[in-house]
Amino acid sequence: MYLCLKQRVGDVLLPGDEFSSAAEETISLTEAAKADKVVCGPGLRRSGARLLVCKSGVLRHKQPNMFWIDSQQRRYVPTKGESVIGVVTVKSGDIFKVDFGGSEQASLSYLAFEGATKRNRPNVQVGDLVFGQFTVANKDMEPELVCIDSSGRANGLGVFGAGGLLFRVSLGLVRRLLAPHSDVVQDLERLFPFELVVGMNGRLWVKAASVQQTLIVANLLETCENMTVQQRQVLL
Repeated sequence: MYLCLKQRVGDVLLPGDEFSSAAEETISLTEAAKADKVVCGPGLRRSGARLLVCKSGVLRHKQPNMFWIDSQQRRYVPTKGESVIGVVTVKSGDIFKVDFGGSEQASLSYLAFEGATKRNRPNVQVGDLVFGQFTVANKDMEPELVCIDSSGRANGLGVFGAGGLLFRVSLGLVRRLLAPHSDVVQDLERLFPFELVVGMNGRLWVKAASVQQTLIVANLLETCENMTVQQRQVLL
């Protein structure tokens, strides 16, 4: 299975395409070990001895054995451990309801903030932007967000967004921005300094020194998605 996937890296795959380890009968022991340890990322799903494609896009590979489908979809499906940007829509008792762009809203407890207690409640209002992380995310339960890490620290999570601009992009661009040493972010930083918060749900928040600079950065982020490196550098 590893060799079949390796040969198709960079190809466009469609839902229903499949890979099977039955065709690889004459591979070495090292390659056989790799085949058993293939890590499936977004867009790929195991079904017994087969590997099924469940999303259209380009097959990508990361050493040593991770494969995923790189697509331009905008619909976000919550995944445990991912950080997203949400908008507080309801404040009801001990629970906040947060719209993160999914099929249903997520719940956020008032105790899920750094330093929050029953007496010291966080100052969260309807309409505030929150940067949170999913602790519960599956199809049978309501999604749950927290604004603290495993050690109880905020670590960048929590309420934010005063004076910035919130907009949406594709999930493919989000992964490019979050990649280590992202070329898109490095090119934009040459213009002027700005703050950028990236949510895995396709939402970006940008704030620069002025409204004009903020709009310039936002427009560049939206337009550079379908540009090559040379086209982006000419534009900047």
